[in-house]
Amino acid sequence: MGRSAPVIIAVDGRSGAGKSTLGLELATALRRHRPVSLFHLEDIYPGWDGLDAGIDAYLRDVLEPLHWGEDARWTAWDWAANAGGERRTTAAAPVVVVEGVGAAAAAARERLDAVVWVEVPDAERRRRALGRDGETYAPHWERWARQEDAWLGRDAVPEAADVVVRNAADGRAPTDTLRALLALPALRAALHPEIAQAASPTLLSRDLPLSKNATAPDVFAALYGGATHAVLLDSSNTGDPDPGGRNRFSIMAAPDGEAGALAEHRSGSTRLDYGCASARVDGSFFAWLDMAWGAPRLRAPDGLEAGFCLGWLGWLGYELKRECGGSDLAASAGHDEASGPADAALIHAGRAVVLDHEAGTAWLLALAAPDAEDWLGSAASAIDALGSPGAPSFGAVSPAAPAAPVFVVADTRGAYLDKVRAAQREIHEGNSYEVCLTTSLSARTPGAGWDPWDVYRRLRLRNPAPFANYVRFGRTAVAGTSPERFLRVGADGFMRAEPIKGTRRRSADPVEDRRLQEDLATSPKDRAENVMIVDLLRNDLVRSADPSTLSVPRLCEVESYATVHQLVSTIDARLRPDASRAEAVAAAFPPGSMTGAPKISTMAILDRLEDGRARGVYSGAVGYFSHTGAADLSVVIRTLTMERCPGPSGGWRLALGVGGAVTADSVPAEEWDEVVAKAHGVLSALGSTFPDP
Repeated sequence: MGRSAPVIIAVDGRSGAGKSTLGLELATALRRHRPVSLFHLEDIYPGWDGLDAGIDAYLRDVLEPLHWGEDARWTAWDWAANAGGERRTTAAAPVVVVEGVGAAAAAARERLDAVVWVEVPDAERRRRALGRDGETYAPHWERWARQEDAWLGRDAVPEAADVVVRNAADGRAPTDTLRALLALPALRAALHPEIAQAASPTLLSRDLPLSKNATAPDVFAALYGGATHAVLLDSSNTGDPDPGGRNRFSIMAAPDGEAGALAEHRSGSTRLDYGCASARVDGSFFAWLDMAWGAPRLRAPDGLEAGFCLGWLGWLGYELKRECGGSDLAASAGHDEASGPADAALIHAGRAVVLDHEAGTAWLLALAAPDAEDWLGSAASAIDALGSPGAPSFGAVSPAAPAAPVFVVADTRGAYLDKVRAAQREIHEGNSYEVCLTTSLSARTPGAGWDPWDVYRRLRLRNPAPFANYVRFGRTAVAGTSPERFLRVGADGFMRAEPIKGTRRRSADPVEDRRLQEDLATSPKDRAENVMIVDLLRNDLVRSADPSTLSVPRLCEVESYATVHQLVSTIDARLRPDASRAEAVAAAFPPGSMTGAPKISTMAILDRLEDGRARGVYSGAVGYFSHTGAADLSVVIRTLTMERCPGPSGGWRLALGVGGAVTADSVPAEEWDEVVAKAHGVLSALGSTFPDP
């Protein structure tokens, strides 16, 4: 009877990629918590023409016995004598690292728990290999490379890898690779000690006065202006009444430092980037989120009352509905999932800044790292400098506005009215109570003169809101001025949703503006819209909450913003102690105010009425998942999505989603007017007008 089978990690790649060093470093790191065996395939290849034969011997003599929990006994190749050499043994330790060309061959993969593929440009690989082995390898380089080409031509190892490492030989590869391995569900049990250690970080913090002249955009631009990936959650209407406590904090971060990471989910697979290493985790996004965020692991420092204390920030797009009872439009319509915004895109912040607008304080937060104190000092200096006389306003809008984009709308006025009537037929037939029908505006701009950050600042100036946000994720930028909270989960498990249903455009005439406000407050149709979504969200929350804690402390109250009046309600509940926080978010997703009720059947109706058009980021959520266990997410409305076009011509693709709730007594023409009104805030900030329908 053999021992328990070891966990086997293969490190593969072409010659000169640095597999041997990486394998050794990984084995050394893993030995801190258990015995680890290390096997090098170069010890078993039978000569310079022996790649295929070496892989066969590895499969037969090493991998097969290890798989059954038995020590592997094999014959080493004597390279000096060019003949078989001594017998050696690789122990079936709890973890075995195998490295070399062919370690993750197709026939081996069913015996492996994780595959690491190491990438290095061809010229650099050759330089490294010949620099390491000198003249011994030089005469055989091309000979061996042809064997690698032939093998990889029939065996797509890189595509099958769980982790891909771009090895720059700068010392980062072992640390980044281990972080990527810790993200793999298949290794969670085996690497529990490392995971537990990573889940108990040390938090460093510093608070300092914030100059009254320094806005959140000022601080963001000073600290993250050049970052490729960054998030700003900006409570931009701090001077307005704030009964819900939504305007107090702004949060900003980039994935810098040792703990920085990226998560990008597309149709059933999450890619995680940890510096030079990328991991692929197949399966549900919310299952990954539960693993990455679900358990609280940090406590906020005394005095910081924001729910956020480092963690994940970014967007969850509407198409994640495929995991929440909705259909998969990408699969049914054959959409190219590699193009367009990701279904979800998050940064992991091991360093961040929280602005407490009420207290006039900036909080600097960082996980302990060799350079954490340096970062705290430099960030504090940058923020202090914003309050000095004559300091530039990094958040100021550029005086030179870009040319106003010319938008086109996916539905003509007549087509949209027909869809409203079709939605009402579905309601009359009992298939829905309320259908949140949307359309999309799009435009293309030249690359020159278009700056997404400047666009965000214009939107913010035109339409300040408690959940304004700017997310820069590679070639995609999202700029929004949302007034609507989707879901807040407190560290204590307290949940709150604040749906908006019912809208009137503001008027410059105070008398007319008050009339519009009163009209919204007394409208039976708008009240019915709102109450139906409140009932839907009560059902969503109670799936994860203690039913006795469910309450609606605020129903159909009017809130006024720069361009619109809105009808807002509040639903509260407390999470059950045994409930998953990530599953609670999934149970409420997508936001009910963007689907209608009942949610699942209505999403199917929307797929048909919206012509199978993916909404993308629009109608999803933007916010954070904190390591305190807290989360705060807003609904993606009043939001412009900007994608940088590939190729030398560049330019940007712009998308703006707008819509409204259709009920049995909706007037189709008024639904179209609501679409135009909701688009006004974003379009006017850009100098654009609603396209001629």
